[in-house]
This record gives sequence, C-alpha cells and structure tokens, in this order.
Amino acid sequence: MVTLSQIKGNPFIHEYILRTDQNIQSIGYTEHGFRHAELVSTIARNVAEKLGLSKHDQELASIAAYCHDMGNFINSLDHYAWSATLVAPILQSLKMPPHDVVTIINAIYAHDQPSSVIFNTISAIVILADKSDVHRSRVPAKDITPQMLKQDIHTRVNYAVTRSFLRVEMDVKEIVLELDIDTSVTPLMEYFEAFIDRMSHCRKAAEFVGLRFSLVMNG
Repeated sequence: MVTLSQIKGNPFIHEYILRTDQNIQSIGYTEHGFRHAELVSTIARNVAEKLGLSKHDQELASIAAYCHDMGNFINSLDHYAWSATLVAPILQSLKMPPHDVVTIINAIYAHDQPSSVIFNTISAIVILADKSDVHRSRVPAKDITPQMLKQDIHTRVNYAVTRSFLRVEMDVKEIVLELDIDTSVTPLMEYFEAFIDRMSHCRKAAEFVGLRFSLVMNG
C-alpha cells in the first residue's frame, strides 16, 4: 500500500506544495503550504477513522488531503484540476492500484467545486477537512495590517478565527465545525458572506456520509 510517508517524501510533491505557497502568498492569498497540507491530511485521517473506514481508506483520505491544493502554483482558479492531473503520474509510478488512483483523483477534483458530484466517501472527507481549516494562522504576517484586513474579506475572516475544530459525533449522526471568532475583527455575519459556498459544500459532503453538518460559532 502506498503511504502518506511516501507521498511526503516525493520531491515533486514537495516542490509543488512549496511553490504553491510561495506563489499564492505573493498575490495576497492565505497560506496554502505545508501547514495547510499537514493539517487537512490529519483531519481527513481522523474523520475517516471516526466514520469507521478501513486503515487502507484512512490512508487514501490522508494522501488525497495532503495533495489537494498542490496545483495552485499553476492557476488558483482551477487548481483542483491541476492538482488531480499532477498527482496521477506520481501515484502510478508508486504502483498504486488503478482503483485507488481514481479515488484520489475524484477526491482532489471535488474538493473545491460545490457544483461537482461527490462520488465516494474519500471525496466527502477531503471536502470537510479542507473547509474546516479557517484560522488566523493562515494569514501571512505581512498581511496583518489594518489596510489588508479592511480591504480583503477572506483575510479578515481567517484572521478573526482564533480556534477551529471539526468534531464527529457518530452517536447523533452529526459533524460539527466549531469556531471561535474575534468579533472585534469581523462580525459573525461576514463569515457567511465569505464562506457560504464552502459551508454548502460541507453540508453536501456530510449528507453523503449520512451525517448532518452543523456550524457552531462562539459557543
């Protein structure tokens, strides 16, 4: 079985993620580098475990989540397609079975397209893991200025979130995104203005795995 450790050790994947973070931050976007890849991968594995998936599928979820944004260095608007395209030959070179390769490609492609069809559980998990990473640590230090916080809603909303946690409650069939938001930075309503599409995508993903998606802000 191909493992996440092998993926992390691949020099091409490492360079794709490194260059993605450099390019994305240079145009004023939030962090999309190794911190984001590592965290989303960890969340995806945890959700997969909570859902009762096999160790094999937990590994697939963590791999797809780690690689989901690595095509941003080409074009952020359709990075989901570039990420899926770039990962395929690498997985093939590692002798990953075709079924698993296609599963990961599906998951990477679906993660940032609310209109796309969710075909498998791995895809749903990656969506939930990715969209739960909203936090002030994603805002580069150079962008924490009154001017940037005022003019860019995504920077402002991310910076306002001081804690985020994705909690799976299998006993009540619910997955909850818990957020603590500093309302001196932005009002709660701005979160919905910035991320309504992401939350709708999470709702669809949760429903695919038989759960209800809930959002809890400031308790």
